[in-house]
Order: sequence, then C-alpha cells, then structure tokens
Amino acid sequence: MVSQAKDIERENFFYKESVSWLYSLQKFGIKFGLSKTSNLLKAFGNPHLAQRYIHIAGTNGKGSVGAMLESVLIKSGLKVGLYSSPHLVSFSERFRINREFIKKDQAASIIMELKEVISKKEPPTFFELTTAMALIYFFREDVDVGIIEVGMGGRLDATNVIYSMVSIITNIALEHQEFLGNNIIDIAKEKGGIIKEGVDLATGVTQPSVVSLLESLCKKKDAPFWRVGRSVQYRRLPSGLLGYYGLRDRYTDIELGLQGRFQYRNAALALLTLEILKRKGLFISDEAVRAGLEDLIWPGRLEEVSSNPTIILDGAHNPSAMRSLADSIGRDFDFKKLILILGIMEDKDIKNILKEILPLANRVIYTRPTYYRAADPQYLMDLAREFGKAGEVHLPIKAAIDRAVNLADKRDLILVTGSLFTVGEAKSCLDPVRYPSEDI
Repeated sequence: MVSQAKDIERENFFYKESVSWLYSLQKFGIKFGLSKTSNLLKAFGNPHLAQRYIHIAGTNGKGSVGAMLESVLIKSGLKVGLYSSPHLVSFSERFRINREFIKKDQAASIIMELKEVISKKEPPTFFELTTAMALIYFFREDVDVGIIEVGMGGRLDATNVIYSMVSIITNIALEHQEFLGNNIIDIAKEKGGIIKEGVDLATGVTQPSVVSLLESLCKKKDAPFWRVGRSVQYRRLPSGLLGYYGLRDRYTDIELGLQGRFQYRNAALALLTLEILKRKGLFISDEAVRAGLEDLIWPGRLEEVSSNPTIILDGAHNPSAMRSLADSIGRDFDFKKLILILGIMEDKDIKNILKEILPLANRVIYTRPTYYRAADPQYLMDLAREFGKAGEVHLPIKAAIDRAVNLADKRDLILVTGSLFTVGEAKSCLDPVRYPSEDI
C-alpha cells in the first residue's frame, strides 16, 4: 500500500510538472497557422493522416454536437475520441475516449515527448501543442473516429491539419473580432476554412448571407452542402420530444438528455451528420441514435447540480449563447426568483452579454474565477447599472455561491454563468470530492 501511494504521488507530481510547463506556453498567446502543428506531428510520423475524423467549427454548440455524436457512435459499438476545449476542472477533460479522460501518466508522457521535439526558433502555442497531443493520443489508442472541436475560427486553427470524413459548422455569430474579422462574413470565411475538397459540410447556420457564402465555398471545393432547415427539418414536439425529418431518417420520439431549447437544433445537426456518416459506410442503428441522444453527458451546459434551491450551471460566454440560455431559462424552468451569479472574461462582449441575461434576474451577484483573463466584478457591476441591476460583488466564487444560497428559498433558481471558467470553478466548490480543483 505504501508503494502504491508513492507511485500515485510520483504520477501526480509528473503530471503537474508537465501540465505546468504546457501552461507556460500561454505566454505565446494566440497565433494562427498550421506549420507548427504540422511540424510537431511530422516528428511523430504524421499520426493524424491515418485516422478518421469529424471536424466541428462554429460560434456556439460545438461541444454539445460533439457530445451527441460521441454518444451515438459509442452506442454503435465504435471507439470514439473527443477533443474539446476549454476544460471545466481538469486539463485531462480535453482528451477523452469513450467518455474516459486521458490518464495522468499518459498525458504527462505525451507532453514530455512533444517538449523534446519542439523548435526553440518556432515555439508552439498552448493550443497547438494540445492539438498535436490529442491527435497523437487518438492514434496510439487506435480510435475508430476522432471528433475534433475547432479552437477558434477554422481556416488557420491548429485543428485544421486533419482531413475529415465530414465537416460541421454549427452556427456563426460575432466573436473574437480582433482575430477573425469585424463582420459576420469575415468570420464565416474563417470558419468555412475547415471545408475540404470533396468532403460533406453539415451546418446549422441561418443567416442568408452566411448560407450563400458557405454554399459558394462548398461549390468551389466540390463539397456536398447540407443545412438544417433546408436539407432536413426538425420540431420540438408538444411532448418535449424531438421530431426529425431527414434525408432518409424519420423520428418523432427522440428524447434529449440535455436541457435547453437550443439543443433541439444541435440535435438535428448531429442527426444530419449521422446520416452522412451512414452514407460513408458507418453502421448506426435507430436504437443507437435513440439511446445515444438520451444518454448524454456534457457538463456545464444547463446542468442542474443541486435542488432546494435549484442551481443551474451554464457556460454561455457570448451574447448569442446568453440569448439562447435566457430563452430556455424563461420558458422551460418554473421558479419564483432568479438569482444570477455572473463571472465573465474581460475580452468578451460584456455589455451585450449583460443585456441578454440581466432582465431575467431578480438578484445579481458579480464574481470572477481564478483566471488571468477574468473581468473585474466591480467593472461588471458598474456596467450593469445601465440595465438597472447593480447587484453586489462577492469573491471568491464559493462566497458568491454561499451568498446566493442564503438569499434563495426552495422555489428560487440560482444560475451560475458567463464563462466556462466560472462554471468549472463553481463545480469544484459545489462538489469538491468528484471535481477537485487542479492546483497547477
């Protein structure tokens, strides 16, 4: 037992040391381009060229669509890798195979191997190295399909080194304008950069100008174009079930395991993608579809973590996501008062995020996660005065949650939102045994 404890201690030390070094790459910021990721992978024999992938870009919903596809494909008997970002609590969450996170010793080992081959003249960014890490891990574990979520944009995102079976663009809204462009068309061009020669694109975009752009990009690359709302239709039925009317598939009894009205469109996009994958030879039964969409695990998205009072966590971090969240909270939840806990990153469109959610709140508590990009909660509260919701400031997040619980009665709803970093820290506060904070 003593020997086993020492082994665990050594493993934890090795993991923390490796991930700490990896976090140090954040000093190189965000740099677009594929050459550094390609060079890293070349040193490992280009493992990404031997795998099957699904590539997902978009403003919101990437993780939810990825989790839906993951769940159905697992139910179909496949070994499925999912690479997503950011993580909520533990770095290892970014890399999972059949819902199991990468083991700490595996993560540390791959990081150290990558460290040995990086060029000091061309140091990679944090995201470039984690992307290479995911592709190496999925190759070594011989996954049947790897689901890869774009970090930012698409065209020059590190993930765009892969050649996918199908490309997905969930939706497009204004975000990261300093990197992707000042208008919706410029942003759409960047996200449309994941479209590959001859590879199907499935999308949930709605804006006519964006639809036209993506169609033209697909035409230039001879890539079949499929869109929710035109190629396939869906409805949220009075029963709460999903009705889907697809290329060939028809369902009127799909139960979704994720809450939120916005998830119905995400599910329709996932179902469209599954139909495309069937055409490419994957066997996916109706039973796998139903079971997969019902048995969903995607933390931090309208996730109920407590009752009496009800506490909901949601990582909405831009105006579009916050608008969808506010709609779902207002229409699908029964509560007397809404007590809002807000922590937002300083580089986000804070004013419009506040505009979407504040009218719904009865009380507001401003806070911040322990992360260098987090906005000062006093600044949030000052901005909120314009909307008549000054509220109060409580730090750290645990104090904000304690204050909200003290204010609430059993019929009230506490909503923690504004950032996945805020949600992740809240999970650690509310359930420190299952979600211990990673002290790195």
